[in-house]
Amino acid sequence: MLIQTTADLVAFCAQVADAPYLAVDTEFLREKTYFAKLCLVQVAFGEHAAAIDPLADDIDLQPLWDLLADPRIIKVLHAADQDLEILLQHMGTLPRPVFDTQIAATVCDMGEQPGYARLVSSIVGIELDKSSQVTDWSRRPLTDKQLAYALADVTHLCVVYETLEQRLKRTKRLAWVAEDMAALADESRFRNDPREAWKRVKMRRTKRRILAVLRELAAFRESEAQKRDLPRGWLVKDEALVEIAMNLPRSVDDLKHVRKLSEKQATGSIGKGLLAAVEAGLAVPDDECPTQKARRRRVEGNENLVALLQALLKLRCDKYGVAQSMVATRKHLDELSVDDEPEIPCMSGWRYKLFGKDALALMRGELALTGNADGDVELVELEPE
Repeated sequence: MLIQTTADLVAFCAQVADAPYLAVDTEFLREKTYFAKLCLVQVAFGEHAAAIDPLADDIDLQPLWDLLADPRIIKVLHAADQDLEILLQHMGTLPRPVFDTQIAATVCDMGEQPGYARLVSSIVGIELDKSSQVTDWSRRPLTDKQLAYALADVTHLCVVYETLEQRLKRTKRLAWVAEDMAALADESRFRNDPREAWKRVKMRRTKRRILAVLRELAAFRESEAQKRDLPRGWLVKDEALVEIAMNLPRSVDDLKHVRKLSEKQATGSIGKGLLAAVEAGLAVPDDECPTQKARRRRVEGNENLVALLQALLKLRCDKYGVAQSMVATRKHLDELSVDDEPEIPCMSGWRYKLFGKDALALMRGELALTGNADGDVELVELEPE
């Protein structure tokens, strides 16, 4: 079903208003804009499935937003971050609660960050045709092939969700993913604060004053990009921001010498904003200038310990069919090797029970890894001396 009128949308929303969950997906474009352009929203439950056209002339999406905001209904998505960002932009709030099938699959012995097509193939037994994935979803009319692809993204998602939920219940792992699912409802993850934009610009370690200028430059660019709804790199490239912060141009003539900055940019409103940002950065009090994040401590001398922790992590994750990255990353192991109380995920909750507790015991010499007659690695408890 393709919905292009408010009346049809209201009727569809009424049909699924009492559903325990809804499978949700979106199609969008963002190559030429700052904010993603929403082109289609797909929703399904049971025998009901619809592709809702936000670009239709005669449609008000508020009934859909009200439906997705209903806290009684679980919203099921796969690799939810981009979809949630777009829904937040249009709804003004995030749909809650949310269930991400990619997160769930990582604790159901289905590998590291499994893609949707892989889950559908494994669980539903269908090979998806992904040829429509990169089509221009803003062009109308949509083809039958596009609609078939779009609806497959939610109809099969229902089966995937129900199967994964059953597995999580059977293995008593629903609580394992609950914390990760709850984190998806944190709106701050999806809001780009212009005052924080400088942290995304790559720059060698430098003086705090230069960082203060860079912060103002990046904030100006971010705000301007949001206002104009253009990609930030289309306004001013990162390399130009870094060069300006390093050389502190004070006039239009100075700006004209900046590489990666056109004369039109230097002499127009963009140039005016950049020069104002330089002045603002230079006026920041010394004690309010930002600092760069400290470089990660080197673990030189601890490589053998990290190797042991990696072996333990693989052993424990293989036993329970959990993706290793879901429990701990290499960076986490590096931190653990130099600090027995690091603030990392595997030091709390189910990750601690599965891996963290044994990792600490291994580091204290209370556990050891050894080979057995079958050629496998196993964990053994050591007797205290």
